Amino acid sequence: MLTVENLQFSYGNGPDILKGVSFSLEDGQTMAILGNNGAGKSTMLKCFNRILSAKHGRVCMDGQNLLQMPGREIAKRMAFVAQHVPGTQMTVHDVVMLGRRPYMRWGFTEEDHRIVHEAMEQLGLTPLRGRFLSQLSGGERQKAILARALAQQPKILLLDEPTSSLDLQNQYQVLEIVRDICHNTAITAIVVIHDLNLALRFCDRFLLLKDGLVYRYGDASILDRTAILDVYGVNAEPVTVNGQRIILVD
Repeated sequence: MLTVENLQFSYGNGPDILKGVSFSLEDGQTMAILGNNGAGKSTMLKCFNRILSAKHGRVCMDGQNLLQMPGREIAKRMAFVAQHVPGTQMTVHDVVMLGRRPYMRWGFTEEDHRIVHEAMEQLGLTPLRGRFLSQLSGGERQKAILARALAQQPKILLLDEPTSSLDLQNQYQVLEIVRDICHNTAITAIVVIHDLNLALRFCDRFLLLKDGLVYRYGDASILDRTAILDVYGVNAEPVTVNGQRIILVD
């Protein structure tokens, strides 16, 4: 279980971006972090693994405070997938192998290679293993970075707007892969996402941020007309179509 307690953050001496965020998340769940631009969504995600240093609070996994661990130990528990994936002159295989760095001492082992090959197979990347990242489509790059994260063997995946630059097909593929991985392996995923309907389709839990605080947290029922108006400033109605809950803007 992941437990976040009173997480606070500000840039330098500026105003607080996060003013005391608290929640808990069970293993195997996928949680969407929702809210307007500037609400602190990506900032909160980066505080979890110390890309940014929180000024107060605790981020605990199974009772251990991650914010007090060395970076290498955090990387064995959390893997971060950034919003933008640059093209590089590295092969898919080598990019995924970077996920084994927290465990390496003197070089790659047979176990490292086995884990990397399994991650590539899981994402359907085996046929592309010798291709450079710069030669791949946006969706293929995102899958390669996700495979790198899985090669870290984390307990928690942190995904910062993983679908923002993808077409509709790849948006669905990437989020479906993440959801299935979580449900099948008990990995927990925390996803910063703007599209409420994608969140409703692929996530189990929902955290609405407003003014640096948790406005609401829970299952899909928290995304009602009142919450959407208060957080996003638009009138919208949650409806169910073919068994799927969606948000329709008035």
